[in-house]
Amino acid sequence: MNQQIETIDSTRRLILKGAAVLALIGLAGIRFDLTPAFAAANDKYPEDAFKQKSSDDAIKSLYGKTAEASDKVKLDAPEIAENGAVVPISVSSTLADVTSISILVVENPNALAASYKIPAGTMPNVANRLKMAKTSNVIAVVEAGGKLYSATKEVKVTVGGCGG
Repeated sequence: MNQQIETIDSTRRLILKGAAVLALIGLAGIRFDLTPAFAAANDKYPEDAFKQKSSDDAIKSLYGKTAEASDKVKLDAPEIAENGAVVPISVSSTLADVTSISILVVENPNALAASYKIPAGTMPNVANRLKMAKTSNVIAVVEAGGKLYSATKEVKVTVGGCGG
């Protein structure tokens, strides 16, 4: 009986050591950038676009052109947000060859709230929780086939759930 317990303990230790080694290998891969699938080397963080105060300047900085409204871009956001610190939104599109999706909040101090690169073969669908300073238009911009398409929705932010 004691020999069975020792065998079980030995097996358990071996499994734990193996799991620890795998975890360390995973951390080393992240630390030493051994995982190129997570970030393309030529994609730079759009720092300048995130600093822009107006939505038009942010779109121009990010894409270099303007967007046209399209019914093929679906922006799902609440009409009234009781808590401006956590406003759930989602953006999807039926357009072909979507390469990026960006979300802007017109009245925020910095208009660009989020920007996503969409890898080829991926469904163009993103969701996020935005922080909104006050009632504002939210704009979703989708880049597809080298053109920009957008959808806009006004989200009313209430103060303490009482309107505002």
